[in-house]
Amino acid sequence: MSRYRGPRLRISRRLGDLPGLTRKTSKKLTPAGEHGQQLRKPSEYSLRLEEKQKLRFNYGLTEKQLSKYIKIAKKVTGSTGLILLQILEMRLDNIIFRLGLSPTIPAARQLINHGHILINNKKVSICSYQCKPGDVIQVQAKNSSQTLVKNNLNFPTLASVPNHLELNTKSLNAKVNAIIEREWVALQMNELLVVEYYSRK
Repeated sequence: MSRYRGPRLRISRRLGDLPGLTRKTSKKLTPAGEHGQQLRKPSEYSLRLEEKQKLRFNYGLTEKQLSKYIKIAKKVTGSTGLILLQILEMRLDNIIFRLGLSPTIPAARQLINHGHILINNKKVSICSYQCKPGDVIQVQAKNSSQTLVKNNLNFPTLASVPNHLELNTKSLNAKVNAIIEREWVALQMNELLVVEYYSRK
């Protein structure tokens, strides 16, 4: 299944606040769709599925990519759910978004694809690039790149830059200082339900 390109507000109404997907908010309180108004007790499967979908849509992943990240997280010692979130948060497109250089993760992906971003003085056009502590992220010195990013910095989506990232707004470069901690993840969700979802498949 390819990446979702449909209406984003519909997804955020169904799954709750997804800061990486869209900055728009709906005035409607009920979930989208014909059956949105019906109140029924969700099954255990639907709860796990919903948490998995939150991850997928917020980070802009395909089903194949997410299952691959789950397999990687299971091989590492420690809490699988936490390691999964750390892997997703250290993706380049997400870090560009968390720094405030783009309003959403799809917008960050476009910045990267169009060659506006350098890592350690090398152009990187792969959105899923895994950043490591010590990496220096820069915006190209071209006027078009600088103007685009400065406009985004004037209207930040999130309140603050996480403590594992360091941003210099004048020179438009940033540094990854460490791996993100759980309390700095912007998405409100239960990652253990995602691990359960894949362990039962």
